[in-house]
Amino acid sequence: MMVSFFDQFVSPSFLGIPLIAIAIALPWVLFPTPPARWVNNRLITVQTWFINRFTNQLMLPLNVGGHKWALLLASLMIFLITINMLGLLPYTFTPTTQLSLNMGLAVPLWLATVIIGMRNQPTVALGHLLPEGTPIPLIPVLIIIETISLFIRPLALGVRLTANLTAGHLLIQLIATAVFVLLPMMPTVAILTAAVLFLLTLLEVAVAMIQAYVFVLLLSLYLQENV
Repeated sequence: MMVSFFDQFVSPSFLGIPLIAIAIALPWVLFPTPPARWVNNRLITVQTWFINRFTNQLMLPLNVGGHKWALLLASLMIFLITINMLGLLPYTFTPTTQLSLNMGLAVPLWLATVIIGMRNQPTVALGHLLPEGTPIPLIPVLIIIETISLFIRPLALGVRLTANLTAGHLLIQLIATAVFVLLPMMPTVAILTAAVLFLLTLLEVAVAMIQAYVFVLLLSLYLQENV
């Protein structure tokens, strides 16, 4: 039976029941919970330091009104990083390679930023559709272009995360397949290819973290425009 390279992106199921819900909920079980003692262990201390540093960096350009989103954005960041990192393990499924999941995260959060802008400062929010000093003949065209770019934002968020993770997984599988095929015929080339595979895996670890950060960072920039 021929196995397609894209079979790894098919949502797993057991007895006809999709297991994507378990794949999404499992990362939360792996997070260490703070103990009742006053003195935390090293893992809790590092986790707390990372969350605090990231939240401070993310909330820096936002005013006080945008600080209400700190918990949501920090939780989303940790959630995406954990899912992306677990997806690099063998025989695992990466939910963030599904465009439907990424769009389900991107569209409501983007829409929430737009609604907040329309409610709190409608003049400023609508003013983003027309740059200052635009010549009168170009006003209708620019309004249409800016409106299209506004509605493309959630699509860009979801597609960027999906495409980067999917491309990385495919490239790792292609090179790993090449290693197994070349090993009996050309061991030296296979070893060199395995070294490339190791370096690519390290790169994918960085990509998994960076893409989660970019997803949340762009949401914070959209929020900054509307608060």
